[in-house]
Amino acid sequence: MRRTVVAGQLLAAALVVCMALNGQAQVMGEEAELDRLRAKAEDAMGNDDAETAAMSMGRAALMAAQLSKRQTEPAPRQTFTATEHLYRSQEHGYRAIALFRRAGGELPASAGVCGSLQLAQLELRHAQETLSQPDDTEGKNTASPRRKAAQQSMEDWSIVLDSIQGDFRCPS
Repeated sequence: MRRTVVAGQLLAAALVVCMALNGQAQVMGEEAELDRLRAKAEDAMGNDDAETAAMSMGRAALMAAQLSKRQTEPAPRQTFTATEHLYRSQEHGYRAIALFRRAGGELPASAGVCGSLQLAQLELRHAQETLSQPDDTEGKNTASPRRKAAQQSMEDWSIVLDSIQGDFRCPS
């Protein structure tokens, strides 16, 4: 009888550990999917396919939003929220490029293209504001690698977005 109780307790403990590991694996899997979608968008842009890039960035933004909602700690939640805004900015920027090409590539760009670029600028500002707020890790002098990558991506994207806006002759 005692063996049955101990075996039952061990089984219950093993199930709890397996469920916890499965939950962690799911989060890690979702983060990997987020990175895969971002890489897919970058590859599409490298292949001059702005429409596919926009679609992939939209999916990556949705994944970042889901990850943000699942975070219990404020610092990772803030990072994923900023990442969502950054990816939305890139989605709008890529859509503007696709629309510009579909419209024949005549300068100055149409109001629709410039409007998409304005949305991209707005989302980028949201991302920058979100990451400019202090997080818990700043006191430790170490930001997470994902946060550092998001900050660098925002800086790079800001330059690219300003360049696109100038090239398309859109008002600032």
